[in-house]
Amino acid sequence: MMLRIGQGFDAHRFCDGGRLVLGGVIIPFHRSLQAHSDGDCLLHAITDALLGAVGAGDLGRHFPDTDEQYAGIDSRRLLRRAGALLQTRGWETLNIDATVIAQRPRLAAYLPQMVANVAEDLGIETDRVNIKATTTEAMGFTGREEGLAALAVALVTRCAT
Repeated sequence: MMLRIGQGFDAHRFCDGGRLVLGGVIIPFHRSLQAHSDGDCLLHAITDALLGAVGAGDLGRHFPDTDEQYAGIDSRRLLRRAGALLQTRGWETLNIDATVIAQRPRLAAYLPQMVANVAEDLGIETDRVNIKATTTEAMGFTGREEGLAALAVALVTRCAT
């Protein structure tokens, strides 16, 4: 069995107005994330981890923020495209483990839906996706509530032919 690991990271600053989307879930909050797409930094980190695992570059290479077709795009669409790229290249996602780093908002109640969204978009079981949230105990840019960040790791395997 051939295995590969990819890791992803993304961070966005908060801005006023708009809507906060993480893991494809709209989170009730008074601020959103500044970005060219919908700003879903959790899905961006997961997408980067998947692309990295198969040596396919990163989010910016496939979906550049200089391309207007991606302005405001739902990041679930980007994740599905990355999943399809893996399949085309003969890879399958074994599991995803991701962490959102944010002082606020509190995210625990939304994690199960985020897991369900990622699993659905990648065509895998929910027990192969783990998403958690943590704070930085008021340290750094996330602790000062200037923005939030996400980390992800993806394990993939070569599909049986």
